[in-house]
Amino acid sequence: MAKVVVTANQKGGVAKTTTASALAAGLKQKGFSVLLVDMDPQGNLSDSVGADNMSELTVYELLKNETEAKEVVQKLDVFDIIPANIMLAAAEQEISQIGKEQRLKEKLEPVMQEYDYIVIDTPPALGLLTINAFTAADEVIVPTTAGIFAATGIKQLYDTIEKVKKYCNPKIKIAGILMTKYNPRTNNDKDMKELTEKLAQYMQVPVYNTFIRNSVVVEEAQSRKTNLLSYKKNSAVSEDYISFVEEYLKGEK
Repeated sequence: MAKVVVTANQKGGVAKTTTASALAAGLKQKGFSVLLVDMDPQGNLSDSVGADNMSELTVYELLKNETEAKEVVQKLDVFDIIPANIMLAAAEQEISQIGKEQRLKEKLEPVMQEYDYIVIDTPPALGLLTINAFTAADEVIVPTTAGIFAATGIKQLYDTIEKVKKYCNPKIKIAGILMTKYNPRTNNDKDMKELTEKLAQYMQVPVYNTFIRNSVVVEEAQSRKTNLLSYKKNSAVSEDYISFVEEYLKGEK
C-alpha cells in the first residue's frame, strides 16, 4: 500500500513543485515504485518532466469521474505521473457533490497497491484541490523560503491541515518543513530560518536539517523537460535534494 506524501505551501515560489519532482525521483533512485500526481492547474510539474498534459487524459478528467486512475497514469523513465493542465482550474466550480473532498482519495485507491509512494504536488492555494490532496495524504512536506511571508503562511497551512484532520482525514500529519533557496551566509536567511524553527516548535513540527540551496540548474532542467536529479546529479542543488531524500527516509523508520 502506497504512502501518500503531499508537498504544500500556499505561498508561491518556494520550490514546492521542484521538491515534489526531486522527492519522487530520489525515492525512485532508492528502488521504490513512485507515482507523481500533479494537482496544480498551472501544470508546471507535468511540463517540467515532459509529460503529455495536452492530448492525453489528466487529473481533471479523473476528478470529474470521467475516467479511472489506470487510464490517466503516464509511465516516464524516472517515475509514473498523473499530469495536469489549466482545465483543472475549473474543477473547484464543477465538482459540487457531497464528499467532494474525498474525490482524489477515492480515485487513487485502485492503484494504491501498485506503488510504494504517491507524491502529490498542490497549487499555491488552500482551496478544494489542496483539500483533496490533504484528504488523501498520510503526510505533508512544507517547502518554504527564508522570507517573512513564507514563514508566516505556514501557520495558516497548519490550521488548514488541522481542520482536515478533524473533518476528513484523522491520520494526516506534517512530516517536516524544508528550507529551500536558502543561503546560509546571509543574515536575513539565517534570521528567517530561526523564525521558522520557532514557529515549527510552537506547532510541534520538525524542520529538516537538510536545506536546499538556490541554483540556476533547477530552471535549466525544467526548460529541458528533464528531472533535476537526472540532469546534473553532481550539482549542489541535486546533492541537497539527495541528502533530503535520505533524511526523509530516515524519519520514516
